[in-house]
Amino acid sequence: MDFRTELAAFLRSRRARLRPEDVGVRPFSGRRRVPGLRREELAELAGVSVDYYIRLEQGRSQNVSDSVLDAVAGALRLDAAERAHLGHLTRALRDSPAQALAPQPVRAGIQVLLGALDEVPAYVLGRRLDILASNRLARVLFGDFDALPAERRNVAWLHFLDPGARERYPDWEQTARDTVAALRMDLGRYPCDDRLCGLLGELSVRSDDFSRLWAEHHVRENSHGIQRIRHPATGELPLLRETLHLPDEPDQALVMYVAEPGSRAQTALGALAGRGLVGGGPGGYGPLSRN
Repeated sequence: MDFRTELAAFLRSRRARLRPEDVGVRPFSGRRRVPGLRREELAELAGVSVDYYIRLEQGRSQNVSDSVLDAVAGALRLDAAERAHLGHLTRALRDSPAQALAPQPVRAGIQVLLGALDEVPAYVLGRRLDILASNRLARVLFGDFDALPAERRNVAWLHFLDPGARERYPDWEQTARDTVAALRMDLGRYPCDDRLCGLLGELSVRSDDFSRLWAEHHVRENSHGIQRIRHPATGELPLLRETLHLPDEPDQALVMYVAEPGSRAQTALGALAGRGLVGGGPGGYGPLSRN
């Protein structure tokens, strides 16, 4: 992964969404060839020299100070996730070449907790959106993760390369955009992860939708919200998604899908929990791709 290119594209994309009149900058004269702020306008707004900003955008300022990054982030009106991503990218320029990261075992207590959540679909996410562990109801609702090769137990891989994903997610486009935004955050956090770079390469080659969304350079922490899931046995279910980061495991998070008390969705989850089905087949959701 060329992080100079990644940093440049990210900063250009953030500049492109701003207009001088929106941020109180006097526009430079002359015809505009690209949308948004020019580099000169952004540098003026951030209080840095034009040459310094150009070197930053080109990845030639590897020791940029936190105060300058804060000024640039403020000028670009970055949100918290985007500010963090900018910091990750600038640090990535100083990191070593790609390498394999340590495995991510899920501790025994979390495994027991997953099993105890009888009527709450839940799974553990790790780096690069890998699905590290799941309970039975999650496998009933989303498909049998355990039947897949380990490298395909991944939210992004399943969302873009599993043929059943568009049927499973009524709001597929928004869910896909959120997935890509979360994956881009991981790229900044773990720039030396060769498996992540391999996943990005596979998705880029095999999915035009992924390539289209990746080019938008969105970054986002999507930890909670309403997620609509469609299951053939129950129809569409509006569920509340909550993500809890695990103590002492900074790279792991417990993702749970809960229904409003007394709702049809709660009744439906209870019915699915009692069916004893996993993955494809009658009443299950599948099959997940095994090709």
